[in-house]
Amino acid sequence: MGSQKRLRHRMDGLLALLLFALFAACVLAVLLTGARAYRRLTLRDQASYNTRTCVQYVATRVRQADTAAGVEVAPFGETQALVLGEKSGFITRVYWYDGWLMELYSAPDAALSPENGTKLLPADGMEFTLEDGLLTAKITSGGRESLLSLALRSGKGAA
Repeated sequence: MGSQKRLRHRMDGLLALLLFALFAACVLAVLLTGARAYRRLTLRDQASYNTRTCVQYVATRVRQADTAAGVEVAPFGETQALVLGEKSGFITRVYWYDGWLMELYSAPDAALSPENGTKLLPADGMEFTLEDGLLTAKITSGGRESLLSLALRSGKGAA
């Protein structure tokens, strides 16, 4: 009778251990699922933030430079740049290069190339068009594409 009691006691202990292991596995599965979901949401939010920030940056820079002959689109290296004139005679080029939204402040005739600019935000691509005073910027970041259209109030594009 004593050996049956010990065997039953061991079986009860083994059953409790198995139930604990099953519970621990379930908790681990829930935690891993939550971690993956959190990572996906964080990446999506970061991409959305980058896209919104790129669009708002371009809009703000254009609004600041929207003066007579202040905004134009011109080739710059192998890309195209939004060229923003300053009252000081210098220009700011805003462009996409090597996965980044870039900015370069220089004299208009300075012999600089796109890699000389300052990296601002990661972006997958950017295109500018300026027709009849309407500036359109297509900005791609994190696989999302945003379109920004601004009607220039003055400058070359509005003339």
